[in-house]
Amino acid sequence: MTEINPARTPGAARPDGEASRERLLHAALNLFAHQGFAKTSTREIAEAAGTNLASIKYYFGDKAGLYRAVFFDLQSKPEDEIRRYGSEAIGLHEALRGFYLGFLEPLKQGELTTLCMKLHMREMLEPTGLWAEEIDQGIRPMHEALVKVLCRHVGVAQPDDEIQRLAVCVSALGVHLHVGRDVTDALAPSLNSSPDALDRWLDTLVMYAEAMVAAEMKRRGGG
Repeated sequence: MTEINPARTPGAARPDGEASRERLLHAALNLFAHQGFAKTSTREIAEAAGTNLASIKYYFGDKAGLYRAVFFDLQSKPEDEIRRYGSEAIGLHEALRGFYLGFLEPLKQGELTTLCMKLHMREMLEPTGLWAEEIDQGIRPMHEALVKVLCRHVGVAQPDDEIQRLAVCVSALGVHLHVGRDVTDALAPSLNSSPDALDRWLDTLVMYAEAMVAAEMKRRGGG
């Protein structure tokens, strides 16, 4: 397992250098996603970005710092996602819409999201330590926030195994749109081909998730 240590503090990005930094991020994403961290050289990245090796050191510290930035900076922050659905002031329907928007909006970015998914899959197969960090600092807090939402609407004070299962099932509907995109496109291409496809997915996911919550409430004798 290749260990990625926290990157050295890079130089502050200057306004006139932001485009250069962005080119490095996107060039690195493409190469890391297809080749992995170990097999990708900084020289390859610099050439693909149309810049020099010194730019990587300036903006990211080193190769590990660039990889970390690609892995984390091109996705939304967990706290921003939780704000979509975690408020106690909103109902279940609105909470679920906010939750699934976090899955659907990135899909509108096309190739960028596809490459990010490939990078995450490669990180799981060729771990550098960042996937474990992603689970602990990203996925875990978002899961725990969803569990709180479900507890509140099912009417239980503390989550039990069934609430945890419910949260996993609710999440799985959104996760599959990313990890199973190629399969869905092969089996039912019309589901993702229309201009309003992602908007239609939102209504459908919320409807199915509400049905799962209702089924759990009925199982507990509360619905």
